[in-house]
Amino acid sequence: MKKLLTCLSMILVSAGAMAETRPFNLSLTPDVAVYSRTDTVEGVTLSVWGENQQRSFALGLVNGMKMDSVGLAWGIVNYADNYKGVQWAAVNYSKQDDLGWFSSAVNFTQEKMTGLQTGFVNYAGFLKGVQFGFINYSDDGKAGVQIGLINVMPKNKWFDGMPNELAPGMIIVNWRF
Repeated sequence: MKKLLTCLSMILVSAGAMAETRPFNLSLTPDVAVYSRTDTVEGVTLSVWGENQQRSFALGLVNGMKMDSVGLAWGIVNYADNYKGVQWAAVNYSKQDDLGWFSSAVNFTQEKMTGLQTGFVNYAGFLKGVQFGFINYSDDGKAGVQIGLINVMPKNKWFDGMPNELAPGMIIVNWRF
C-alpha cells in the first residue's frame, strides 16, 4: 500500500511539472484539445469550449479561464477563477475576483469586482468601480457607483451616510464610498 501511495504521488507531482506554456490552443472541449487544460496559453485560444490558464485572446462559444488569467475573452459564456482584462459574452461568471471591463447580458462576480460591469444584470460580491445596467446588485463595496433602473447595495443605510452612501436600494443611481 505504501509503494502504491508513493507511486501515485510521484505521478501527480510529475503531471503538474509537465504543464507548459503554449502560444495557442484549439479545442472542442477541455479534454479534446491540441494542448492539455493544465497548460498555460500565451497567445490565442480558439474553441467551442476551452479551459486553460490564459494570458491571451480567447475566442469561443465557452471560454474557461483557470487560476489567474489575463487578456480578452469573447464568447457566449466566459467563466474564470480570477480574471484581469476584458470579457464580452452573453454571460460572464467569475468565481473570485475580476479587474477590468466585463460586458454581457449577465455579469456575476462572486467576490471582488474592480472596474466596469455593463450588462442587463450585474452582480458583485464586493464592488470597487461602476455597474451600468438594468439591474445592479452589490453585497458590499468600497468605492462603487451603480447606474440603472434598479440599484441595490444592502450595506447602505437610508440616507444616513450621505454623501458617502445613498440607500440600500435606488432607481437611476446608487453609490457607496
